[in-house]
Amino acid sequence: MKLCRALRDTGRNGSRKSMWEGAWAAAPRGIPACLGKHSCQAGHRGGRGSRAGTHRAMLGTVLLLLALAKPACPSPAGVASRRAEALKRLLEVFGMEDPPPPPAHFKKPPQYMVDLFNTVANADGVTKNPDILEGNTVRSFLDRTHSKEMQFLFVLSSVAKNEKILTAELHLFRLWPRVTDGPKRHHFCQVSVYQVLEKENPDTPGGKKLLAARLVSLQTSGWEVFAITPAVRDWTEDESSNQGLLVTVQSLGGSPLDPPPLQFASGRDHHESKRPLLVLFTDDGRRGASLPTGGFPDLKPQAPDLPAKVPVPKPAGSRSTRSLDRLRPCQRHPLSVDFEEIGWSGWIISPRGYNAFHCKGSCPFPLGENMRPTNHATVQSIINALKLSEGVSSPCCVPDKLHSINLLYFDDDENVVLKQYDDMVAGSCGCH
Repeated sequence: MKLCRALRDTGRNGSRKSMWEGAWAAAPRGIPACLGKHSCQAGHRGGRGSRAGTHRAMLGTVLLLLALAKPACPSPAGVASRRAEALKRLLEVFGMEDPPPPPAHFKKPPQYMVDLFNTVANADGVTKNPDILEGNTVRSFLDRTHSKEMQFLFVLSSVAKNEKILTAELHLFRLWPRVTDGPKRHHFCQVSVYQVLEKENPDTPGGKKLLAARLVSLQTSGWEVFAITPAVRDWTEDESSNQGLLVTVQSLGGSPLDPPPLQFASGRDHHESKRPLLVLFTDDGRRGASLPTGGFPDLKPQAPDLPAKVPVPKPAGSRSTRSLDRLRPCQRHPLSVDFEEIGWSGWIISPRGYNAFHCKGSCPFPLGENMRPTNHATVQSIINALKLSEGVSSPCCVPDKLHSINLLYFDDDENVVLKQYDDMVAGSCGCH
């Protein structure tokens, strides 16, 4: 109630800063009591400035998510504008100015992207292993030519200027070889991928540039992947240079085969699940302030979690509840983010939501090992308990491990993107 009241009262001033300062001031019952206080900031000085900044950033995100949750207080007339402001701030966390529009028609994401998401993240989108992905963004593009010929064009307008192209892959589905008369003389053929330089005359000298070539079996079907990073880097630097790709099939001796014994699925005559796909692994340079990850999210944190299904039996505004909150030791509490409730389920493919968690509880003297205190927090706790210095408060209950989450979503051009966001889930809590 106090958080809602603070948001309501300060929101009337029309100042984004005053609104959030009001929320900080209202935080003692729902958020660590030292949040935004000078004592908390002092506790992180002396070489710990970056960690303090991370704590404040994470807890700021917690406030955003709490503001988007169903209100526990009556909704005033300005609740819609405050919700819009909170959504705007949350979009900034995800590196967006506006949410992408949902696809005009039902669209199934490429299976490669779905499989990649399931490899990188668990069902809640939390990263299984931060070293799996190269960079923090994977973009997929479907061929736009719909041609029977083995020429392909991919529109890369959605790639941001600040994105560094790490790897680019052309994914082609190899169809079963043609049935030919007579005994088969070869089990392999040579497949070459070219960057088209002259769209009207690609076969002239200087009309194309070789990107990749290798032998491909004529006995099976399935996906073939070719590295074409130099071409994509050219295209992102100069969009007008994107004249597409050309794929040729030749005998082992290098002579053309007509008709070619091997064909790749096109976007025109084959199921969309087999359409040519361009996959980019990129990095946009966005990084969190990086608290230690200290292992993967499925490891049990030393500080205990409050079970998600155990409600406090007292009304939210009662004094007994506030006293109980102060007596509880520092621990992790659930903080559910439901993308459908926020209104983003139309463009986010996976996950449907996630548990961000937040930290709450007391850090009483003496600090036990289960509270994961830093040496600085231990000294601060002793000074506070013995009243050795005026104005020194007890340490704060804050995240000491943060995990990234992954979103699989449709962008503005209905391309499917997998993006990893750092410092989105409190992995464990400690006294600092």
